[in-house]
Parts: sequence; structure tokens; C-alpha cells
Amino acid sequence: MAARAGDERAFVELTSPWRSALHAHCYRLLGSLHDADDALQETLLRAWRAIDRYEPRAPVSAWLYRIATNVCLRMLEQSSRRGAISVDAHLEPYPEPAAPAASEPAAHVESDEAVGLAFVAAMQLLPPRQRVVLVLRDVLDWSAREVAELLEVSEAAVNSALQRARATLETSGVESAAVAPQIEGDQRELLTRYVEAFERYDIEALTSLIREDARQSMPPFDLWLEGREDMFTWWWGPGIGCKGSKLLPAPNANGQVAFGQYKPSESGSGYDPWALQVVEFDADGLIKEMTFFLDTERVFPLFGLPPRIEE
Repeated sequence: MAARAGDERAFVELTSPWRSALHAHCYRLLGSLHDADDALQETLLRAWRAIDRYEPRAPVSAWLYRIATNVCLRMLEQSSRRGAISVDAHLEPYPEPAAPAASEPAAHVESDEAVGLAFVAAMQLLPPRQRVVLVLRDVLDWSAREVAELLEVSEAAVNSALQRARATLETSGVESAAVAPQIEGDQRELLTRYVEAFERYDIEALTSLIREDARQSMPPFDLWLEGREDMFTWWWGPGIGCKGSKLLPAPNANGQVAFGQYKPSESGSGYDPWALQVVEFDADGLIKEMTFFLDTERVFPLFGLPPRIEE
């Protein structure tokens, strides 16, 4: 095989079909796009250095996932030794990638699997090895034996870790393989109604679109609002500066609808970036959760949003 002989072009051809899948895998484990970028680069570097030891009879996907998992596990364990930092400080939205080509071997793995915010956030509550076990078993469908070989532990230890991880996710109200409801047909009309109601700051109209038990968070701040009434209290209190905002459609984030929110500029002209809104709908088309990512300097370019809106 040319790649094993040191042919760089052959190596790129060998690994390219799996890069987006590996990136999503690293993001699930790390909860950070920046860290996932670093982990993917380290994975490919390690793979290149070890290509002469790759056995072609083994699936290239399994080989790459093993390397990526070890890279992420090392990063997680190093982070744990430095001391845990709050989940919201790390969690970043994941731009929906372009639809994979039907010929891509990774397409069936990554198209429907969870990178949902709730799932990834709950993952950050797990110790590193439980996190790895959960993703390998419940997302990538590895056997307990395969995971045990990777982690160099017994199958019983893997099964025990998986049970504890699932219990933590269940307590958080998250399913490990949850798939976001699709927004289509009449639900697209709901999106239009939401945008119009938010830009008018029409609480009565928003009340008909947002569930009574909806939730709101604003990473990286430690703000967590439970219930529509608390949300509206905040919107008309500390968040009143959002009144008069403009929303621009953005690529989906973590499988959910996203908008770039721009607040009226304090200069009196145009609109300045304020947040990437990620809006999660339930099966009935009502909004059940809203996440406002405030690091617009980093996030907006990832989603192709302009730095500001002129009049």
C-alpha cells in the first residue's frame, strides 16, 4: 500500500473520508470545537507517524478512531488533573457539516448520530473513561470487547462504566442516541413566526411558540433559566437590550435551528453581534430550549455570519 510506503498523497486519500467523522467524534468527547480541531490534527499526525504499522486487513476507520479516542482521552485526563472547569465555559456550538457524499464510508455513522447540545453537555458531566465508553458503545456501536482492548481493561469494567454513564445521562434527561426532530413543512412557518415575534419583542406571540417549561442558557455565563416565565422576566429585565434585535438564519448547530442575533448598536447606527441563538423544538413544533452562545468573535465566522449589520 502506497500510504504505508510514505506516500503523503495516498495517506490523505486514505484518511480524508473519515476526517469529518473523526472531528465530530472528538467534539462529542471534548465539547469544544477548538479542542476538537487540535485533537483531529494530533490524530492525523500520529496516524502518519504510525502508518507503517497499519495493517491493511483491519478497517481504517477502527484504526483512526482508536488513535483519536486515545488522543481525546489524554486531553481529558490532563484537563481533569488541572482541575475541572464548568461545562458552560467549554461547550461550543457545532456547525452542521455539509451533507456527506453517499460514497463516504462515514456517512451512515455521522448523519444521524447525536451531537445535540443536551447530549454533549451531559457528556461533560462524566469522568473521562465513562465518556469514552459511552461514545464507543452507544454512538459508534463498538463491542464491549473492542472497547476493553482499547482501554486495556476487562469487559466487565467496560460494562460497569457504561451502566454508570447511562445512569448519569438518564438523570440529566438525555438519551445517548437522541436524534433532533426535523424542521420541515408547517414547522418552517413556525420559524418565520418566531423570528418575527422575537424581532418585535412580542411576548404574547412568543408565548404561543415557547413551551411553559422551556429552558434558556447563555454560555459561557453561569445563567440557567427554568420556565417561560423566568425567561420573559429576564428578557424584560437584564436582557432588555435585546429588544429591537435582528436575526439572521445560520447553518444548523448541533442538529438544531440557529440564528445570528444582532442587537441595536450603542453607536445609534446598525446592529452589533450579540449571540448565536440555538433553538431546540419538541416533536410538536414548540420551542423547548434556547441556548445563546455569546462568544460571537469566535462563533460567528464558523457559521458564516457577518461581523455586524448595517442600517
